[in-house]
Amino acid sequence: MDSSSCECIKGTIHKGLPQGTEETLHGLNTYIIGNRTNPRAIIVLYSDIFGLPLPNNKLIADAYAKSGEYLVYLPDFFKGDPVPLKIADILIPVDESKQSKLGKYTGFLARAPAFVMWMTRHKEAPTNKICMDFLQALRRATPRSTKIGMVGFCWGGKYAIRAGLEGNRIQMDGEKVPLVDAVVALHPSHVALPEDVEKLVVPVTIGWGLEDTGVKIEQKGMAEAIHAKAREAGREVPEVQHKVYKPGRHGFAVRGNPDDPLERACLEDSVTQALDWFARWL
Repeated sequence: MDSSSCECIKGTIHKGLPQGTEETLHGLNTYIIGNRTNPRAIIVLYSDIFGLPLPNNKLIADAYAKSGEYLVYLPDFFKGDPVPLKIADILIPVDESKQSKLGKYTGFLARAPAFVMWMTRHKEAPTNKICMDFLQALRRATPRSTKIGMVGFCWGGKYAIRAGLEGNRIQMDGEKVPLVDAVVALHPSHVALPEDVEKLVVPVTIGWGLEDTGVKIEQKGMAEAIHAKAREAGREVPEVQHKVYKPGRHGFAVRGNPDDPLERACLEDSVTQALDWFARWL
């Protein structure tokens, strides 16, 4: 990454150098770190829109692998086409309080055409297929005794949740099995209700930001109501846990400013949320 890219998102990049390697796995370039010999489980990460070029995403994978228990995969689900880091300083300023509304508006307008073009290249159906194809290949290549967890951030949160849906199960050894065994979704964007959450078959924990301008906190209550209604109708619903972060600016689990005590707490607590969930279910 060139120095100008670093400068653009100064203050939002976690300190440290990623320790893993990039390799091709099930057709996707994948950042890999952790226990390759006898892992307790596999964890798949679906990053935010900035993908592998944003060091934070790899450093989070490193944090999950630190205990030595897990083998962690961070696939490039964007196939070499993440959102450029130069847009990050507008979408995620170091200090939002110092950014005028006019500055944000004019800056975003300047970048908007490129972002709109990116969105047209990453529509929902093909994006979903890339993710589920990878997970199907991984599930088939993984012994059933080895469980798989998935974490999704922002853009990736929607697809992590979908990985745990009844409709995405696959046939293996004469039975239908889910693609993953447990899911963590942190500030998941573009979640469609009820269809993305209604028919879950694996335990899910979701982190919501109280001040998240990209993912409205009201969705938490809507998701809870959907699951309550399903239970009342006699449907078996796996455990779904919700956690609210304060202040919880959008991107708090990936791009929070570690120099701000409240934002650092959100960053660290979101890692704990994921690892605690996997300790229970994987």
